Amino acid sequence: MARKRNIFDDFIELFFPRLCPVCGEKLSPKEECICLKCMIHLPRTLFGMNMGNKMEELFYGSVPIEKAYAYFNYKKGSDYQNIIYRLKYKDEKELGEYMGEHFGAELLNSVPFPKTDFICPIPLHPKKEKKRGYNQSEYIAKGLAKSFHVPVLKDNIKRVKYTISQTHKTRFERWENVQNIFKVINPVIFNDKHIIIVDDVVTTGATLASCATAIKSCCNAKVSLLALGIAKK
Repeated sequence: MARKRNIFDDFIELFFPRLCPVCGEKLSPKEECICLKCMIHLPRTLFGMNMGNKMEELFYGSVPIEKAYAYFNYKKGSDYQNIIYRLKYKDEKELGEYMGEHFGAELLNSVPFPKTDFICPIPLHPKKEKKRGYNQSEYIAKGLAKSFHVPVLKDNIKRVKYTISQTHKTRFERWENVQNIFKVINPVIFNDKHIIIVDDVVTTGATLASCATAIKSCCNAKVSLLALGIAKK
């Protein structure tokens, strides 16, 4: 997983030291994006290692899925919130890829996961992606793909409706806000495949459920849902 360092990296760090996004401490040469201490204390969900899965429960009765997991418990105000914030708003794409790769490795080591054909990031609306400059979920997907050894497919699902932020909406409003906002471009590509859809943080599961429904409604496909964080109140 570790990227090979060179003399130029060491020179840059003399003036711009790499800092852990969680605790703010300087990273050692052997640490990549997050320090070892913060990775050890990451509030993992351990969904794959314990009976019961809070993320899968979000989708009961809404859309049939194969698996649903989140890597860690996301709580506003915690130091670990910075992982999502830096990935989403500070252009730290490598942080998403790093976390995605570790998430994938942990999943494969803890649960029997069905054979996967494609990993697809939940798409942003083109206007939002143009404004931000990138889709943060794509980089989580890239990290997961490294562990799963399957391709990332980002262009076969399109977000066809622009929606406002879900942050201050009620559970019902969140589900209502994301109905019919996704479209599969070429259903044939997904037929008879198992697809993993990836998001950064899941709260009610409304966006992931809407995306899974768009796929299931036009394809004979199996769908699993993964998120880096699951909101914990």
